Amino acid sequence: MGEIEELVKKGQFLMSDEKFDDALGFFEQALLLDQNDPDLWNNKGVALRSLGRYEESMDCFNKSLEIEPRDKHAS
Repeated sequence: MGEIEELVKKGQFLMSDEKFDDALGFFEQALLLDQNDPDLWNNKGVALRSLGRYEESMDCFNKSLEIEPRDKHAS
């Protein structure tokens, strides 16, 4: 499993444990490695939304859609 996948897996585990701020850190680290993956932007957006940071989360979801306009996972 690659570095990005490991970061996402850790972030998703933390999300399921409602540790949204910690999860956000892992998603941001993954984005430092690949800013062209719409799923990474979606993960970050979900974490931000869970933290009540709605405007920032919308920016992430919009970025995801810019990369992949037909992204069926964009929240």
